[in-house]
Amino acid sequence: MVENLGDFRRDKYCGEISLEDVGREVRICGWVHRVRNHGGVIFIDLRDREGIVQVVVEEAKDPEVYEKADSIRPEWVIGVRGEVRRRPEGTENPKLKTGYVEVRAKEIRVFNTSEVPPFPVDEETHVSEETKLRYRYIDLRRESMKENLMFRHRFYQITRRFFEEEGFVEIETPFLTRSTPEGARDFIVPSRLHPGKFYALPQSPQLFKQILMIAGFDRYFQIARCFRDEDLRADRQPEFTQIDFEMSFVREEDVMEVAEKLVVRLFKDLLDIDLSRPFDRITYEEAVSRYGTDKPDRRFGLELVDLTDLFKESEFNVFRSAVASGGVVKAINLKGRNPSRKDIDDLTVFVRGLGAKGLAWIKLDQGKVTSPITKFLSQAEIEGVLRKMSAEEGDLILFSAGSWQEVHRILGALRTHLAEKYDLVNGSGWDVLWVVDFPLMEWDEEEGRFVSLHHPFTAPKEGDEEKLREALKVEDLEERKRIVHSVRARAYDLVINGEEVGGGSIRIHRRDIQDLVFRLLNISEEEAQEKFGFLLEALKFGAPPHGGFAFGLDRMVALMRGLDSIRDVIAFPKTQKGICMLTSAPDRVTPDQLREVHIKVVE
Repeated sequence: MVENLGDFRRDKYCGEISLEDVGREVRICGWVHRVRNHGGVIFIDLRDREGIVQVVVEEAKDPEVYEKADSIRPEWVIGVRGEVRRRPEGTENPKLKTGYVEVRAKEIRVFNTSEVPPFPVDEETHVSEETKLRYRYIDLRRESMKENLMFRHRFYQITRRFFEEEGFVEIETPFLTRSTPEGARDFIVPSRLHPGKFYALPQSPQLFKQILMIAGFDRYFQIARCFRDEDLRADRQPEFTQIDFEMSFVREEDVMEVAEKLVVRLFKDLLDIDLSRPFDRITYEEAVSRYGTDKPDRRFGLELVDLTDLFKESEFNVFRSAVASGGVVKAINLKGRNPSRKDIDDLTVFVRGLGAKGLAWIKLDQGKVTSPITKFLSQAEIEGVLRKMSAEEGDLILFSAGSWQEVHRILGALRTHLAEKYDLVNGSGWDVLWVVDFPLMEWDEEEGRFVSLHHPFTAPKEGDEEKLREALKVEDLEERKRIVHSVRARAYDLVINGEEVGGGSIRIHRRDIQDLVFRLLNISEEEAQEKFGFLLEALKFGAPPHGGFAFGLDRMVALMRGLDSIRDVIAFPKTQKGICMLTSAPDRVTPDQLREVHIKVVE
């Protein structure tokens, strides 16, 4: 039954056959999608990467071919030689590219048979992720997954053409490099030739692309593979891809313009959507103050409203104590949904899961204000809340009180949760914006030191360098925090529909400024030299002003495809536990392999 390819040569993809081919003889190959035997006539839907075409086998005209076709089953691999003809009137299928033609088979060759697949290929039925990833080669045959990867392929090609047109040079940077200060998140690789020493897989090409600017390449780009050993989520993978570019002699606007032009090109060429430029810009402080997050989704309302001034002298201790300790009281208004008490209880459970002690609320129901907290509030406070929140019948006002950071974190997450629960963003299009003017550093209570909000190579705003010098001279920690927190970064993040799809910055190109930032980050001269000595050395040899940007390619593709998980746009992803179901990686290696790299495993 199974035959060799022999002299059979495909001359057309199944999905490419059209009315122009009517009357021609073609040779096509692929997988059997469906078989339908109508008694005397067998219809075979033959599938390849370009689509499906209907093959017709007629017993009266080709009895031997018909006999062979009668034994064929789904997912067998076959070749067909036959004549293209127009489908009979009334049998056309406009849903298919090939829906107006069919191939009358004159010869069929069976190249391989197939067992019954673990799940159907011709239906988009629900399949557990573990099963899909174990049989990924079957999953990738399904139309949805095929389209995801073909979309990704087109995304690559458009990106490369764009950067070529913009004068960028594509340069690959190393996979085997050295560990960074955030070494706990690095994947490390033992060296056979250097006992006790390790390479690290790069989390980003950051330092190499800065070196390329110092080397004079001026405009670099790369579709870069990156690696990060961290807990996984729907939008995270241990190995991921980013579109990385760097430019010399530029300011923020120059880098952002290139990023905008690429996004506009991708949306136009792939989705036929026209995005207008320039994209909106809002500051980090405005984004967090209004939306509770530095990656806001503005396609729905629910903006945070500051009520702090109303409760400075309040009898409600929860609010008054928050204000007295330097915190804030803020609220959001879920308008017109008239939620039940059970709905409100569910929201309380949600915020407690975020670390909140509870959820204060006021509801307008049939002209009355109902709430467990109204007995603690004065009439003036209630009226002030209703006025500031523009409250109307059926509205639910939800409060949070505490530190600035905690209130915005909780209300920001609650805002997104409400939008999903009540389907507030359905059909709202694309919200694309830049978030700018980030703090350069923030204080990490656990580590007891300042940490970079982006990375330690991000330049401070011009003129803010002096503040950093001043901060180092101040002994009082609170005063030092105040000074450092006032320093803005020359950084910019691109946000689409509430997803951060990329970020970048103007880099530090002066050795004295880089040393200053390292000192404030509590990175000693010895550590800086050990980890970044090659960059610090290079900065002494004529480093130009430069900056860059990196898109999360997997995230961008998933977003444009309307998918929740980046695993659906990666050919062979890992599970949330970092396991490759197809190959069972990671796995043990032999004792001989361990000895070669001077490693002893302690169970």
